[in-house]
Amino acid sequence: MRYAAITERLSTLGGAKWEVHLRARALAAAGVPILSLSIGEPDMPPPAELLDRARLSMAAGRYSYSNGRGEPALLAALAARYSRRAGHEVTPRQIICLPGTQTALYATLMALVGPGDEVLIGDPMYATYEGVVAAAGAVVVPVPLRPEHGFAMQADDLAARITPRSRVVLLNSPHNPTGAILTRAEVRAIGAVARAHDLWILSDEVYEELVFDDAPFASPLDEADLAERSIAVSSISKSHAAPGFRSGWCVGSEAFINRLLPVAETMLFGNQPFIADMTELAVSGPSAVARVMAARFAGRAQMIHQMLDGTPLRVHQPAAGMFTVVDVRATGLTGVEFANRLLDEERVAVMPGESFGAVLAGWLRVSLTRPDEEIAEACRRIAAFAARVMGERS
Repeated sequence: MRYAAITERLSTLGGAKWEVHLRARALAAAGVPILSLSIGEPDMPPPAELLDRARLSMAAGRYSYSNGRGEPALLAALAARYSRRAGHEVTPRQIICLPGTQTALYATLMALVGPGDEVLIGDPMYATYEGVVAAAGAVVVPVPLRPEHGFAMQADDLAARITPRSRVVLLNSPHNPTGAILTRAEVRAIGAVARAHDLWILSDEVYEELVFDDAPFASPLDEADLAERSIAVSSISKSHAAPGFRSGWCVGSEAFINRLLPVAETMLFGNQPFIADMTELAVSGPSAVARVMAARFAGRAQMIHQMLDGTPLRVHQPAAGMFTVVDVRATGLTGVEFANRLLDEERVAVMPGESFGAVLAGWLRVSLTRPDEEIAEACRRIAAFAARVMGERS
């Protein structure tokens, strides 16, 4: 039997990156106690008022078909939110609602690139980015995010990798897995490169409200001279601790959204009205839980740094998000080797840096979404394992 080419393009971009995580889940299901720091899922429930709004909306019959763009009240709330942030008008005609950031990324790239086109993405990158690019037949061109620059993309590194096939630069700020945040100057410098080469800028901003220490957030969509070529995607998954509701959106120019609409309507026809009502309430003001989560994650990142940095591991301190990254190269192990042995010998699950790109080879990604006591115990085990490995080497 024959299959479409997309199945071949995606065949190596799924579960293989999550092998350690999946092994850990299998061990846990078999009754083995595992300290799981491999994925990032909010460690608190959504605000009660959002759940109440969804329940009331269902009780009121808000479970019928929607439309391809999204419920009018949600579109208006999102337009007001982005207008406030950008300092210039963003209209409902510039927005489309989709089930989560992942769907928004998929639909956007299907609308922007095709076979042989190139999408420039910072390396390290979130593990699903390669898949959404490959699904459209395009090719990922990694742009190194260097530790010495705090893992922030540099305009010169971007410019050096542009070819005649370049079409899109995909930004992720705040960044998964490193927690780096692009400054406004860095966004403008990247934007200048995009203008010079007529590139789209696709900005994944799902961690916008999980910034530590009130660090300023910068988006290309908010820059007047970049707005026409910029597209922002986000959702309530992280900011409102509501990943299972799958409620996200895409913001761009009206011309782009008009092009995107048939793509979205082919995938699905609108999101659920009762979830749209919940999301309308969520985006109408600051999240009631984001600042609490951000404070927790910042504290846990600091704890990991205090317990592991110089053991001989090195710990990068994130500025936002749900993760920190740990450099284990001094042990002589790759990230994959370290993560697998750590799971087998210490029953701690983390993600190897290699799952996120070449720059993080020899690193680990550690989730900040578990309770403090679990993270502290995991750090003790990681330090003990690293010391044991160093002893083996000597």
